[in-house]
Amino acid sequence: MKTNDLIKKIQRLPISQRIDLAEKIIHSLKEPYGNEQLAVAADTLIEDYQSDEELTVFTSLDLEGFYEAK
Repeated sequence: MKTNDLIKKIQRLPISQRIDLAEKIIHSLKEPYGNEQLAVAADTLIEDYQSDEELTVFTSLDLEGFYEAK
C-alpha cells in the first residue's frame, strides 16, 4: 500500500480513532529500536568481528585523542 493510499484511509476514520492511531505512532517512535532485533544482529555478526580484521581496523584509533575542529 502506498503512503497516499494509507493517508486517505486514515482520513476516513473517525477522529477518535485517528487520534488513537497518532498516539500509537508517536509512542512507537519513542521506543528504543527493537533491542531484541539488535541482539540477534549482534549475535549474528560477532564471529565476523572477531575474525575479520578489516571490520575492526579502525579500533586501533580508539585510544587516540579527539579534537573537534572549530
